[in-house]
Formats: sequence, C-alpha cells, structure tokens
Amino acid sequence: MPHTSPDPSRRRFVQTAGSLGALLAGGHLLGADKETPLAPPNKQPDDLELPKGPQPRKTGWAIVGLGTLALGEVLPAFAQCKLSRPTALVSGHPEKAKKVAAGYGINPKHIYDYDNYDKLADNPDVDVIYIILPNSMHAEYTIRGLKAGKHVLCEKPMAVSVKECQEMIAASEEARKKLMIAYRLHYEPFNRRVMELCAKKAFGPIRTISSSNCQNVKAPNIRLSKKLGGGPVGDVGIYSINATRYITREEPIEVSAFAQQPKDDPRFREVPESVVYTLRFPSGVVASCDCSFGSAPSRRYRIHCAKGLIDMDPAFSYNGLRLFLEEGNKREDVRLEEVNHFAAEMDHFAACVQHDRKPHTPGEEGLADMRVIEAIEESSRTGKSVHLEHRSASKR
Repeated sequence: MPHTSPDPSRRRFVQTAGSLGALLAGGHLLGADKETPLAPPNKQPDDLELPKGPQPRKTGWAIVGLGTLALGEVLPAFAQCKLSRPTALVSGHPEKAKKVAAGYGINPKHIYDYDNYDKLADNPDVDVIYIILPNSMHAEYTIRGLKAGKHVLCEKPMAVSVKECQEMIAASEEARKKLMIAYRLHYEPFNRRVMELCAKKAFGPIRTISSSNCQNVKAPNIRLSKKLGGGPVGDVGIYSINATRYITREEPIEVSAFAQQPKDDPRFREVPESVVYTLRFPSGVVASCDCSFGSAPSRRYRIHCAKGLIDMDPAFSYNGLRLFLEEGNKREDVRLEEVNHFAAEMDHFAACVQHDRKPHTPGEEGLADMRVIEAIEESSRTGKSVHLEHRSASKR
C-alpha cells in the first residue's frame, strides 16, 4: 500500500490538542500565567458572614431527677438549644449522675443529691432548676429551689393539690424568681396554630371538643403509685384539660367524671385505670375527654365548629404531630416544620430569665389545671357534678 501524508487539518488538530494539554498541565489556560495564585488570597471574601454582635448568653440549667424523661428527652434537647446549657445535675444515684455528667460535659463538682440540693444556691453557673421528679415531690423541690435563689421550670402536673400550687406561686413571688410549668405543647407550631385558628374562629364558633390521651402502663412505674401522686388524670389526662382551656380560652364552670378501677388488675390497686370526664365552659362548649393507663395508645383531640373540624392526631406526642382541617368536602393536611418541644420550652424560659419577661405558662397555668383535676377527683368519688367558680383564662 503506498505511503500517504497525513491530512493537514488532522495534523493541526493534534498539534492544538497537544498544546492545550501542556497548558492544562502547567496550570495555564486562556491568558492564565505563572503569577496566577493557586490558593485563595489572604483577603477575606466580601460575602463571608460574620457575627453581627455578641453571641447569645446561654442560661445554665440544673436538671433535678435523672429518670426516663430527663435522660431520653430533656438532656438530648440541649443540643438544639440556642440559649440553654446543662450545668448541674441532682440525683439520688451518684454513679449514674457521674456517667451523665461526663456525657454532657458537666463539671463533676456540680453533681448534687437530695440532701445537699440547697447548695445549688452557691453555684453561679446555675440560673434555672428543672424539676423532673415524681408529682408528689414537685412542690417541695420547687419551693426549695426558689429559696436557693434560682428560677424554676417544673414538670406538669404542677403539684398534687391546689394548696401546693398556691404555695409554689407564693414562694416564687417572695423570692422574686420566675416559675414556669412545662407545658411543652404551648411552644410547638401545631398546637400554636390550633390556638390561633380557634382565637379567630376560623371555622365559626366552637360547639364541642372530644379528646383522648391513653396508654398501657406496665408495672413497676411511679405513675401507678398513689403516694407519689400517680394516676392517669394528672399524668396524661392533664393534656386534654389544658388543651380544652387553650382551645376555648375559657375556664370550665362544671365538671363531671367517672373512674374505672378494676379489681382483677393488681396494677390499679392504688390509682384508677381509666377516667372519663366532661367539662362545660361559659360559652356553652362541652368537652368530652378520657384518659387511661390500661388501653392501647390514643393521643388526639377533635374540635367541632359550626362550619368545620379541627383535628389533631396525634396531638400530644413528642414528635410526629398531625393537624387536619376539614370544611365541607375539603380536608387539608397542614404541614408545619417540627421543633424539639423541650428545646423550645427551655429556650423560651431562658429568654424570659435573660430579659425579665413573664413566661407563657407561669405557675397560674398549672394552678388552673389543678383546680380542674381536683374537681374531676371529687366528681368521680361522689358521683355528682362539681361547679367551679368561673375565672377568665389568661391571654395566650
């Protein structure tokens, strides 16, 4: 086969490609030269975001009681807090407290027990005490915490009697320290949206409310101990009580209740298994509620309005809440961004402490629920309706 010269156009392409490869290998292309820096210049980029001022101070918290709620929900929530940090622990189990302190970077010198609890007064790193104890201990440790000069966030129910609630509020006023009750649902977006919808009567006047908060509690459990302030009403029933109050923005004026305490289940030797109760409000709204420690889970409420329905299911869980709005043949699944309930409530209280504001759920909120709880207990015991003096709900 005779030899032929390469196509001139192909030869030029190969030469050009070779030159391009050499430029790329040397870091030069389209006007680049050896002086072009390979690393970013020392000058900071114009679009770099810098702090606009001092970062928020983090309020120091002492967690009192290292049970399931504290370990499973509250302490992990600090990772999502912007204004709060754990700085002390109070526990009757020193070895457990040491492990928890190490896990959360808490100074081991800031571990207390129930005997030296009052020494929290000498710890400047503690601004707030969070009471996560059996219900029967809420009043004592709240009052002692306030006397130690600390602000207090107390789990619900606030206490085991109206009298104890009043004593806690009085101690807060005397110490000039803030007292907040841990109604976490007031600080998350789904229940807040329900409050807004009901306040503006988005579906017309409210007619009736139905609510259920039930679970199956296995022994041993402090919730089953009468001495420790257990029972379904104060533990899970209080969610429905509080919800009906923030839905209607009213206080109930009449309460009727029935309790079931089976004789063949040793779990319920001291407290009822289930309680059903009805609340009547000044506007005429009637709420039908139930709570149980012996049934399959149910954590929901439904608001029947003149022109539609507001349905929360689940309504009381730590996460995964769902809000549905129904009017005519239209049903809307409302999507909102979830927040960590415990981080939201702790940061709210931290902001109140830092800026001297009244918390959204003060001691008076817990006292209002305790009045209803006592009426439920009285009605279920006597079989008669209990009439309550009407007090307007505080503005929410």
